[in-house]
Amino acid sequence: MPLVVIRCADWVGPVREHARRLLCEALNVDSALDIAPLILRVGRRSRGAFGVDVLGQILRQASHGQLAVLFADPDRIVRRFAYRLAIEGRLLRPAELARAAAVDQDTVIQDLCATAALTALGDEEGYEGVLPLLLSARNPRVRSTGVTALRRAGWSEQAEPFLTDRSAIVRACARYVVRQRGGDPAAWYRERCTAPNDPELPPGAVIGLAECGNRADAGLLRPLLAHPAAGVRARTVAGLRALDCVDAKQIRPLLDDSVAEVVRETTAALLPSAKELSADWLLERTSSQRPRHVRVGAFRLLDARGGIVALRAAVGLFEDADVKLRTWAAQSVQRWHPSPDERRGDVEVRELLDRSRHLFSDYMLRRLKWEAGVNS
Repeated sequence: MPLVVIRCADWVGPVREHARRLLCEALNVDSALDIAPLILRVGRRSRGAFGVDVLGQILRQASHGQLAVLFADPDRIVRRFAYRLAIEGRLLRPAELARAAAVDQDTVIQDLCATAALTALGDEEGYEGVLPLLLSARNPRVRSTGVTALRRAGWSEQAEPFLTDRSAIVRACARYVVRQRGGDPAAWYRERCTAPNDPELPPGAVIGLAECGNRADAGLLRPLLAHPAAGVRARTVAGLRALDCVDAKQIRPLLDDSVAEVVRETTAALLPSAKELSADWLLERTSSQRPRHVRVGAFRLLDARGGIVALRAAVGLFEDADVKLRTWAAQSVQRWHPSPDERRGDVEVRELLDRSRHLFSDYMLRRLKWEAGVNS
């Protein structure tokens, strides 16, 4: 049978037609379940659609219990195919679809089953077995589907806790539901951000305020830069960036934060102001005594500055203990070009390029030196 399936997509017409006749004669529900993964894999070929069509016709006769074998298949293509057939044949109850959306790791199946679960509901009573599963899912798209459905179910008041969800799409859906019932998400966020030392302040409330607030709300966010919770500090920096209210001098100390998430957000916020930062201050943070996330953040800012400062920082990281950072430094040198506002013929540039000789061919090194005016 596996050989017959493969020959159904053969490039020779008579072979292909004979194999297809054999497949139609031999395939039944039990054999189809066993060979479905191979048929679907062969179906990706240019002549493989026939086998997939036959498989679909056979498996439409399968029961829920028979298709359940394919729901657990490790191949996500097989699982997608099986769930589509089950939804088409209405073999799964809404609660089963919701559970599949919450448990399966494939995003296509999550969206497919979550949508089908809500579509299959016909009365408000059915939501009790579906929405809790969707709202507790790890995938944010499934949670957002559940949050949006709260309004349809008449449970709009339950959307409020999701205003601080870790996912932006879930927060946006929650704000929509709250607004539909007459609430004001921005005021709700402001109320929670007025206590800068509140240890229970959820990070989602900080970034949520930035997402639906205005530039005047930056005054509420800035005191949160010193919040004891790293998540709040990181979201505060992200929020100020979203509001276009970043003060480089104010957030610069967070580049030394002990938590990598905070340093990443700070680096992203400082990139537009990289040339305003002290080059020596940044170079000091690329030393081997600094934590890796601090070295990475400082190097990203130095690289954004360009010119000899970026070249000096990159060459200085050739001996860094971190393999990825050494690789990024080498890539920075390979794409380096002298800045037009710097003087040509700088001896330091020639020395740094000589230390980077192993990254270039002789021709490219001579060309780069000529561009920088340091021909040797």
